[in-house]
Amino acid sequence: MLSDRRKTPPRAVVRAVERVRDGLAGVHRRLVPGHFALLEMVAAGWLSQAIHAAAALDIAGALADGPRDGTDLARAVGADPDALHRLLRLLIAHGIFARRRDGRYTLTPTARALRRDAPVPLRDAVLFYGCPIHRDHWTHLVDAVRTGAPAVPAQMFFELIRTDRELGELFDRAMADIAGLGQNAVLAAHDFGRYRSIVDIGGGRGALLSEILRRVPDCTGILFDLPEVVADAPAVRAEAGVTGRCTAVGGSFFETVPAGADAYLLKHILHDWSAEEAGQILRVIRAAMPPTARLLVIELVLPERSRPHPGNFIDLEMLVNTGGRERTESEYRALLADSGFTLLSCTPTMSPENVLEAMPAP
Repeated sequence: MLSDRRKTPPRAVVRAVERVRDGLAGVHRRLVPGHFALLEMVAAGWLSQAIHAAAALDIAGALADGPRDGTDLARAVGADPDALHRLLRLLIAHGIFARRRDGRYTLTPTARALRRDAPVPLRDAVLFYGCPIHRDHWTHLVDAVRTGAPAVPAQMFFELIRTDRELGELFDRAMADIAGLGQNAVLAAHDFGRYRSIVDIGGGRGALLSEILRRVPDCTGILFDLPEVVADAPAVRAEAGVTGRCTAVGGSFFETVPAGADAYLLKHILHDWSAEEAGQILRVIRAAMPPTARLLVIELVLPERSRPHPGNFIDLEMLVNTGGRERTESEYRALLADSGFTLLSCTPTMSPENVLEAMPAP
């Protein structure tokens, strides 16, 4: 049994706060004239680019040691003082950075996430989602909606980040940022102490698997990903102190995965792929699993009825890039059944993540 569950707030409290927030947002939409509300939503795109600019200039890093006046800060980040003031004026209005009474700029809790050394950093995620290549892909959303085909199919997208190493390294760091957001929530929601061996399929550099092994001392793990990805994994395992209990295996989950483990972990993998491709991945895993093993799928699970949910944004990201999709619980149940699995449970966490537990169907 993992020992850190008590450190997470009760899920009921988190969900209640979300309902209040969504309710207030709904009241705002109803009170503001429709055309103004729509313009606010359109302008949110400008705000995201302003946040990207702050990340690219590393303003948060420049303020890490304390408040600075505008001239000093502009010199530190290599910016025009007046233009920097105008950028920060917008960000401050949205709670990103603050200005003290003496005129010096300082960090807020939101701005701290733009520091690369933050406890839960998001700087690289902001840099990736705001970079020119990613923005260009999104200009093809209309075509994707008209045709149902992605602007960049999955194989092409992953080939792009493999060949353009600057982009690929940024993508890897961005995904590590995103993965860290819900990791503690996932670890608190599911008892990984039930397993003596775990294979993390498409586990990147192994941050999640290493943390599981750190918390479950009598468990061993196999990190499975592309050879060039797992080649960068030893440092993560060493930092967690699990090198002796975790091996790395390179390969393609469309062809084969390590056999004979108690649990197989898929975090943020199936949503990258179409039903056909996701089914192929699942069938490969099914062939490697003992009858009593468990498949653990960690994904954003969309609500059955339309309501505010972060998965709705990611679903369009998948439509534009890769051709994958976010799915509801019933859609995951059907996908798993078509691939030889029985869905046993879908456990929500205090984050938007869910843990779907399945077993090989008889």
